[in-house]
Amino acid sequence: MSTKPKILAYLISLGLLGGVAANPATAEMPEPQSQPTSQFRQIEQPLPLKVGVTLGGLALISAELWWFLLSKNKSNKS
Repeated sequence: MSTKPKILAYLISLGLLGGVAANPATAEMPEPQSQPTSQFRQIEQPLPLKVGVTLGGLALISAELWWFLLSKNKSNKS
């Protein structure tokens, strides 16, 4: 990689970092609540959503295991 693209990438990343740091919305602290809660609130999720997320996660795990363990051809030993 030549020097010119490296400098350009450095300047772009520096500009993005400066833009995020200068954004006043990221620096604001939320207002404290009037009464602190000692427990987390439970949010009930619909059963089809729970099942879908679980099946999606299992599918992704299975795909990753297949990719790394079963999809490559074994090398021939000579």
